[in-house]
Amino acid sequence: MVRFSKSPIASRIRTGCSSPSRPSYYGDRYIATPDPDRRTKYHLNNTEPTPSAAALEGGNALSRTILRIESGGPNSCEPTPGTPVKSSFLSTPVSATSPLPSYNAMVTLAQSSSPVSRDTYELLMHSYRDQRPGKGDVTPTRILDAPDLADDFYLNLMDWSTLNVLAVGLGTSVYLWNVQTAAVNHLCNMADSGDSITAVSWVRGGYNLVVGTASGRLHIYDTLSCRLLRTYGKVHGRRAGSLACKHDVISSGGGDCLIYHRDIREAGRRPFGSGSHQGEVCGLKWSPTKDISTAYLASGGNDNKVLVWDLRANKTSPLWRFRSHTAAVKALAWDPRESSVLASGGGTRDGYIRVWNTKRGSMVDEIDTGSQVCNMVWSMHSTELLSTHGFSSSGEQNLVRIWDYPKHATVRSLNGHKNRVVHLAMSPDGSTVVTGSGDETLRFWRPFNVADRRTTMRSELDHGRLIR
Repeated sequence: MVRFSKSPIASRIRTGCSSPSRPSYYGDRYIATPDPDRRTKYHLNNTEPTPSAAALEGGNALSRTILRIESGGPNSCEPTPGTPVKSSFLSTPVSATSPLPSYNAMVTLAQSSSPVSRDTYELLMHSYRDQRPGKGDVTPTRILDAPDLADDFYLNLMDWSTLNVLAVGLGTSVYLWNVQTAAVNHLCNMADSGDSITAVSWVRGGYNLVVGTASGRLHIYDTLSCRLLRTYGKVHGRRAGSLACKHDVISSGGGDCLIYHRDIREAGRRPFGSGSHQGEVCGLKWSPTKDISTAYLASGGNDNKVLVWDLRANKTSPLWRFRSHTAAVKALAWDPRESSVLASGGGTRDGYIRVWNTKRGSMVDEIDTGSQVCNMVWSMHSTELLSTHGFSSSGEQNLVRIWDYPKHATVRSLNGHKNRVVHLAMSPDGSTVVTGSGDETLRFWRPFNVADRRTTMRSELDHGRLIR
């Protein structure tokens, strides 16, 4: 497990090489000496590759569940926590009047001779089906330790740049993790000013990072030189917990219920403000259109509202007000294939994902998740929608779910986090997402369904492809 240390230490790996010793004497002919380590020398031993920490974690969880089932202990028939309960073809009754044995009957017959119980058999088959090629992974590809990662629903502490650098706010500091090199840089520390990090967002194509703080300030950093470029003092009367950037425009939402917009090319210009929320602004998302003149901004607040803004001509009133949620709205996601489709997710007392048409200003769909919706993102390669969750009334908590939209079916449930999954970011190629939780870990997943992994863009997290 890689750790974001408090004081990054540059470590060097020294490799030494030694030439084989020369024979003490020579003859007139060469006689080969048997080498018992020849198979090891040429890597011919039949040894399995060392599994990753993530694979070990998933395997250990599966083993513990099987042991509990076979030993008949408490809750022995429950699947692994977080595993979605799905009907199996094994539960389909077999007709006694069938002239020939059906496929289900033959499978049932094979299972009846198995040394393990029916519940273990179904669990193993479910795990096998989830790992078939072309389906999203159900175990993380990488786990990073992230000390002081806040367990706060209203903060936005992760963002992944188009240059493949992940920014993470940990307590009073911001760290940058280069996905290609796995190098970690310490960008800033607010401890001396008694401040803490509440939001991060990339701007200008990933060269500059905007940092929001608990005091309501905004700081802009040049991440290549780790230099502070500009500070906007007391932008918000309370913490600046949400940020969204589009080209050179920075939009910030705060605990003072206000949203401000700034163009970083004009440092002296007064910000343009808009305020129609009656609670803290905890979610901001720009629509995916490339031209900012045709883009819309969605905001979610602790007043349970979703507002859609058309900022052309400095309009101070929202274009649409959606009031269907019954809890705070942080999770917002624009469909990358249809820029007028917006998904929003409600907090604990709501638990619904609602889909809106921003052209007509109407709700077109809703999904009852039964749990707090913390974040959402649409797949760039399929019609799947990923959501992260916290508190739940159904018993399954702290899950990452992938939905087959518009079928409302849970395709996969990813578990592993021990606290609410309150932070989320997606890689620029759309192949990988990273989730953050109050358990102080970051988990990287390749969750989406792809028809053929060989024809899709390779993820930069796959360091093995760089080996020749």
